[in-house]
Amino acid sequence: FSTTLTSVRGNTRLARRGLAEEIERLRAEPGDGDIAVGGAHLAAQAAELGVIDEYRIRVHPVLVGGGVPFFPRNERHVDLELKESRVFGSGVVYQRYRVTRQGPAARKPRDAGREA
Repeated sequence: FSTTLTSVRGNTRLARRGLAEEIERLRAEPGDGDIAVGGAHLAAQAAELGVIDEYRIRVHPVLVGGGVPFFPRNERHVDLELKESRVFGSGVVYQRYRVTRQGPAARKPRDAGREA
């Protein structure tokens, strides 16, 4: 997502619309349906909009101070179901959680028309 870039290279797309609009557009395209959102700020926006279906988390065996928080302090309560967990020889723990939603309307992102 950029308002200043005019082109990108490699396996990259330049998105200028709101995050919810772009995710819905990508979900409508043919393919496996996986959309990866990287970066703490963009991921926080996706979480706030309610468009994340799955969290894939890698926990490294080190404690660091500072940096960008994993979730903003105002993050709402999100129920998760553990789908997969692996421990690697390096001590890294991989966890894959599915977001559990209640009712048919729960699948829709909040504030879908809001600009990111």
